[in-house]
Amino acid sequence: MIHLAVPLWDVGNGQGVRQLSELGLALVLSSLIGWERAAQQKSAGLRTHTLVGIASALMMEVSQHGFSNVLGLDNVSFDPSRVAAQIVSGIGFIGGGLIFVRQDAVRGLTTAATIWLTCAVGMACGGGLPILALAVTALHFLVVRGYPLLAGRLLARTRSSAFELRMTYRTGTALLPRLMETCTRRGFRILKVRVDRLPGDGDPAARVLLALEGAADTGPLTADLFDSDGVLDVEMTPAADDE
Repeated sequence: MIHLAVPLWDVGNGQGVRQLSELGLALVLSSLIGWERAAQQKSAGLRTHTLVGIASALMMEVSQHGFSNVLGLDNVSFDPSRVAAQIVSGIGFIGGGLIFVRQDAVRGLTTAATIWLTCAVGMACGGGLPILALAVTALHFLVVRGYPLLAGRLLARTRSSAFELRMTYRTGTALLPRLMETCTRRGFRILKVRVDRLPGDGDPAARVLLALEGAADTGPLTADLFDSDGVLDVEMTPAADDE
């Protein structure tokens, strides 16, 4: 079989307007992702993400069009997916270099994952899948910008807080067990109880310190305690930090 050499500047051989458009789309999308990381002052920013996206797109173009001059030759087998698989393997080196541990805290995981995502976006552009590339870029902004806000609101509703409750009450009526039962009924866990008798010649009174923890609203709890017969005053303060 006679093989004719393909001209070097042949725009019809995978070097035309379509391929340049795909590289341009990879440039725009990867730049947007890199801009977001740079705005967050991450170690890998605009230039790194842009270069990853363009390089991934170019490698996909090479995978599809770079071997057309040897197609049809005897003893030549061609699997375009092999190049794509090597891109995914190679990008792990860059992502791994962004992850580090400081004082038992892992840093850089999100940025490493974004590098991986940018690689996938570039591959989609180079592979002729612009709609998927655009969709994943939009999903990136949804995840990195929207999820922290959503998580913050959810955690604000479920995060347990610790505080101290100081009450003065009249003794002799077995009031303390009922006050403690009110705290647990309102969804708070009792961590510590300390009772001190107050000196005086009038009605016997005591001062109780309750260390509580819970995620429920403290307003109804305070109202219930104030409404209890025999309670003279209620004071709520944040829990003291242990030394």
